[in-house]
Amino acid sequence: MSIMKLVLASSKCRKKTEMIVPPLVCLLLVLAIASVASAQRDKEEPTAVLTFLVIKEDNGKPVRNAAVIMHPIETNGKQSKGDLELKTDVDGKTSFDGIPYGRLRVQVLASGFQTFGEDYDIARAKLNFTIKLKRPQSQYSVYENHNGTNQEKKDDKTPAPPEPSAKPQ
Repeated sequence: MSIMKLVLASSKCRKKTEMIVPPLVCLLLVLAIASVASAQRDKEEPTAVLTFLVIKEDNGKPVRNAAVIMHPIETNGKQSKGDLELKTDVDGKTSFDGIPYGRLRVQVLASGFQTFGEDYDIARAKLNFTIKLKRPQSQYSVYENHNGTNQEKKDDKTPAPPEPSAKPQ
């Protein structure tokens, strides 16, 4: 009879173990996935929200449909791949969330305006930029009078230097 009791006790123990093992495995699996996800979150680089306002320099009115192009810059100063282009709305505004910290080259192109270009250090979570676009300038010509700066040729006759033995006056 004692063997019979031992077999029954062993059978009950297996059933309890079989009932505990699947939830335990699931719990361990969930903890493993959570730790991997946490490690990935820690590795993510900080990113910034950039907001642009593009206006005309001469009157401060917004420039709509201007192309705002962002180029990441590598440590050697060259543009890296992965450019991003945004368009301004009727109020001259556009923004983007998710720009990694570091050097960024910003170019703004709009029909009827000079191209704008500037490099920025992105080191804060939120940055606002106001970009003033200039109208195209006329070409400089040496043949035109530039507000009195173009002087007539003077006589090439320059006075002779004084004699070294001459007495000062």
